[in-house]
Formats: sequence, C-alpha cells, structure tokens
Amino acid sequence: MTEIPEHLLKRAQERRARLAGQAGGASSGEPGATESQASAEDGEKIPAHLLQRIAQAGGQGQPGAVATATPATAAPVAPSRPAAVGPAGHTQRLLTVVKAGSIQDVKATPGDKVHVWPHLLVVEFVAALAMTAFLLVFSMFVNAPLLGLANPNLTPNPSKAPWYFLGLQELLTMFHPMVAGVTIPGMGLIGLGAAGYIDKNPSQKPEDRKFAVSLLTVFMMFWATLVIIGSFFRGEGFNFIMPWEQGVHDIFDL
Repeated sequence: MTEIPEHLLKRAQERRARLAGQAGGASSGEPGATESQASAEDGEKIPAHLLQRIAQAGGQGQPGAVATATPATAAPVAPSRPAAVGPAGHTQRLLTVVKAGSIQDVKATPGDKVHVWPHLLVVEFVAALAMTAFLLVFSMFVNAPLLGLANPNLTPNPSKAPWYFLGLQELLTMFHPMVAGVTIPGMGLIGLGAAGYIDKNPSQKPEDRKFAVSLLTVFMMFWATLVIIGSFFRGEGFNFIMPWEQGVHDIFDL
C-alpha cells in the first residue's frame, strides 16, 4: 500500500478539527448548510480519493482517529486488500514489463580494424605468388640477356638510363638541366609532402580522399608517361621514333 505524505495527513487532521468545531457551533442553527459548505471547501483543497485513503490510514495506524471525511457520516470503511510484501518487508508494485533489448544494446558494434594475420598476410602472400607466376611466364617468351662488359671507348646508341631514371632523362630533352633536374622534381616532391597538410581529412576510405587520390594519380600518370616515351619512343641519337620502327625485341635488349 502506498504511503501517504506527512503534509497531507497533517492537513487532514487540521481539517477534521476545524469541521468538528464548525459542527459544534452550528448545532443550534443550520447544520445542513454548514456541512455542505465544509464538504465544498474540502473538495476544493483535498481530492475525495485522498481523503478516503487518509481516513483508511488513520483507522488502521492511529487509534481513535476518525474514519470518514466528515463527522456527520460515520460509514464503516471497507477493509483493504493486504499489500504485497516482498523480501525484507518491502512492498512492491509492478508498473510494467520492459524488455531488456529496449534499455540495453546487445548488438555488436562493427570494428574498423582487423588483425594482421590472417587478413593482411594472406593477401600479400597470394599477391607474391601471382607476381612470381607472372614473371616466370613472361621470362619464357621475352629474352632479356645480360649485356657484355662496358667498353669506355664505345658509347652505345642510344644511351638510356635505367627505367626509373628515364623520366628525368626525358625531361632533359625538353627543358634546361636546371629546370629538368631540380625545379620540376623539387616541385613534385614538395607538392606530395604538403598534401598531408593541405588535405586534413581523417577518413581512411579512398572515396572520401578525393584530393589526395587525385594528386597521386596525376603524379603517377605524369611520371609513367615520361618513362614510356623514353623506353619505347626514343631511338638512335635519342630521337623520337615509333615503337615498331626499331622492333620490340631490340627495345628489350637495350
């Protein structure tokens, strides 16, 4: 059974005493009007259901207390049902049944990290096997023998740098050595180094890093174009020729 606040009990006792005094003073006059006025005032201040609960609590826990809201009506109070008593004498009241899923998140949050083994190393191992198989098949069809000892008295024509330096050699045919060997490569390296400070997007997904991906793609395509031109489109005297004029096998034998 719910406990009634102390201030409501106090107000009810004061009201009972006031009503008892008004009923005693108006016994020679108009008791009906006094009782109706008191009931109306009671209804305005304290709800009827609270008065009934106060009367029930007063009849059970306080000996000699009045069991009704007005002294004129002394109707017997119906016995209330015994309250449910839980462990250690606590009264329990069931409000509602709440499912655990609505107040506790039981779903696993997907993580954005994976273990190195087996997720990364397996992919790298398969890629290494595929590259080894490609080189084995490629070596069966393309002859790439080692050249003889270098002769300082005989300069080969054309004289080409290794493929990873062919881009610089190609730039030397178009610009001044200071521009081709220092200015353009320096600007490229500075731009790549500053890309991390210009694009501060924390995302690791390629679709969210459009600036960084575009910058790297432009740099790689520019350098790959220079290497391809120096490898296949330069003949004797480093002159520009079409690849089929010199022959594919001659190109690979250089």
